[in-house]
Amino acid sequence: MSHPVDNAVSAVRTYIEQHRAAFLDDLAEWLRIPSVSAQPAHATDVHRSADWLAAQLKETGFPTAEVWPTAGAPAVFAEWPSGDAAAPTVLVYGHHDVQPAAIEDGWHSDPFEPVVREGRLYARGAADDKGQVFFHTLGVRAHLAATGRTAPAVNLKLLIEGEEESGSPHFRALVEEHAERLAADAVIVSDTGMWSEDTPTVCTGMRGLAECEIRLHGPDQDIHSGSFGGAVPNPATAVARLVAALHDEHARVAVPGFYDGVIELTERERALLAELPFDEAQWLRTAKSHAAHGEAGHTTLERIWARPTAEVNGIGGGYQGPGSKTIIPSSAMVKLSFRLVAGQDPDHVEQAVRAWTAEQVPAGIRCEITFRPATRPCLTPLDHPALRSVVRAMGRAFEKPVRFTREGGSGPAADLQEVLGAPVLFLGISVPSDGWHAPDEKVELDLLLKGAETSAHLWGDLAEHWRRAP
Repeated sequence: MSHPVDNAVSAVRTYIEQHRAAFLDDLAEWLRIPSVSAQPAHATDVHRSADWLAAQLKETGFPTAEVWPTAGAPAVFAEWPSGDAAAPTVLVYGHHDVQPAAIEDGWHSDPFEPVVREGRLYARGAADDKGQVFFHTLGVRAHLAATGRTAPAVNLKLLIEGEEESGSPHFRALVEEHAERLAADAVIVSDTGMWSEDTPTVCTGMRGLAECEIRLHGPDQDIHSGSFGGAVPNPATAVARLVAALHDEHARVAVPGFYDGVIELTERERALLAELPFDEAQWLRTAKSHAAHGEAGHTTLERIWARPTAEVNGIGGGYQGPGSKTIIPSSAMVKLSFRLVAGQDPDHVEQAVRAWTAEQVPAGIRCEITFRPATRPCLTPLDHPALRSVVRAMGRAFEKPVRFTREGGSGPAADLQEVLGAPVLFLGISVPSDGWHAPDEKVELDLLLKGAETSAHLWGDLAEHWRRAP
């Protein structure tokens, strides 16, 4: 007698295989729409992409599928109630806009004419993020077919934005405006990836980001270094000293208060990261770098995923042309970025950086600091019931142990967590070789369908293990 879980796995897999061809045909149709949000010439295409997705979601079975305008590109919202008062509400986030692409960039085929080669689908947006959004449509249909339900086991919502590749400038305002309709118990982000084809993983956190530009002004104009050098402060020297003081001898950020609130890795979390098959030499080759470096006492993976950082993104001042020009420049500048981890408050970090900078700048130098809007970090505890459901669902689909990662980068997911007060979980099947933002972006078809399987298993698992009080 077969086990009920085995029956569910078999039923889901059978449905997905039977509908594979139609699913890929529909995805290819969507990928042909060049929804490049960063290029005004494609504004109409971004709107067309939103309309296409809304129509497709209605065809999938969502009773509600709407295009939501913003001050920029439109987003798509869809909702499918479960009919069960105790079922949790889950919001899936993704984006339908894509990066610019042209065949002369180095593509081996038209980036907006999808083509399958050796089990891989090549097109702009195949992995980032149309493919990973779209597998949820197949997943929910497989979930219904395998369970005999007429509605998902959870209250299912989707929010698919149209400006992620342009920095999501209007996303937070959109979430705040529609917070009541977007209310959820958990957010699933399908705009991420796995460790590798052979190592399925679930991401548990993403770092935040604070950025600033510091401009130092000295003399009212460039002046002669022979007549005035050594007698007035030099803003280029002041910038160099500022940068030199940013870290201590252990590569820790030396800004007082910078580490306030940081949630440290537990021993279990460090052990789980250490289980990943990390090849530092290969990683360095990918990084086009020649040595690992960073905060003492932490591994490379810990440094890029779970530790806050300060980086110099650009520095300049004074004469940059050929030959020499013996001056004291009137100004100099540095651009800094700070990756933040769970527990850090971007506003507190900004104030700490401002206070530290003021202490570093000598008399006679005027300082201007400009901060860009910050992105908050997000982290899901390993024992959260929704995370456990994601891990179980992925384990059923891949039939392998599921390990844990974090993301070193930043994204709009933290806005959803902050505004909606819901934990953010990550469900992605893309792998590093997929080439996000690069020529010949692709998605592995077998992994794409495993994403649909995971989605199909997830809704029932959440409804079973995370009941809401009636």
